[in-house]
Amino acid sequence: MQPVVTVGLDGSPESLAAARWAADEAGRRGLALRLLHAWPLLAPEPDPAAASPHAADRNYWSQRLVHTAEAELRARRPGLSVEVALVARDARDALLDAAAEAEMLVLGSRGLEAVESYFLGEVSLPVVARAVRPVVLVRAAPGGGEPAPASPGGPVVVALDPRTPRDEVLDFAFHSAAARSVPLLAVHGRSVPLHAHTPWGADHGVTEEMTTDARTRLNAALRPWREKYPQVEVADSIRTTSPAKVVVEAATGAALLVVGRRAHPHSLGPRLGHVVHAALHHARCPVAVVPHPA
Repeated sequence: MQPVVTVGLDGSPESLAAARWAADEAGRRGLALRLLHAWPLLAPEPDPAAASPHAADRNYWSQRLVHTAEAELRARRPGLSVEVALVARDARDALLDAAAEAEMLVLGSRGLEAVESYFLGEVSLPVVARAVRPVVLVRAAPGGGEPAPASPGGPVVVALDPRTPRDEVLDFAFHSAAARSVPLLAVHGRSVPLHAHTPWGADHGVTEEMTTDARTRLNAALRPWREKYPQVEVADSIRTTSPAKVVVEAATGAALLVVGRRAHPHSLGPRLGHVVHAALHHARCPVAVVPHPA
């Protein structure tokens, strides 16, 4: 099976923005694009010899949705291999199965006007939390179906804990930066322990020791990936403050934000850490959530 980027389509401007972003990403990576629309009430494709007008009517809007998107994306990316999948299933289950067969799954995100955050509803949040492959959430630009604009040449930002670097996250981040020919920025935040706080601020000796230790560990974690991707310019940012705050602020102007998620056993239920939650709710650029072993 040819490796694919799969995007979930539901007809909303956000899902169309995700489809356009996914088409561009598939083109960068030399992958095929799969357009997936899932609806439990889809009727099986009727036998032409015994066509059912009712079944055809029931499928009309779903077929129109995906084929309209397919035509646009083929025009947008000539030569891109595009396939269509109409699935008569619950969207959540269909997306999780599709993610397991894809290089990545791409979903649209809906901004809530009052707080400008991602809308993570009954489908999106469980998919992000349970998918076994990376899931990318893409915002739509205000008033349209185009992806929210990114700064030209903006970096790929990757959130890392240098004490436990994850190859899955670093591989995705470096590959994404190389495919875009943009720099990679590795960011890490660590809150200062309570005992290091003083009436006039944090103890400078403690913060300096924390920063030095983090930079040493971070350089060691990045070294093999710098060697594997020598064309990628790499920088780092280490701050002694909330990790979630550091990640969200670093994502301003980024082409893509990459964060990791522990893949817990199903018996423990899906979990998303506070850094992932902050990224999904507040970062304006596309956010890739990459699962890794707990």
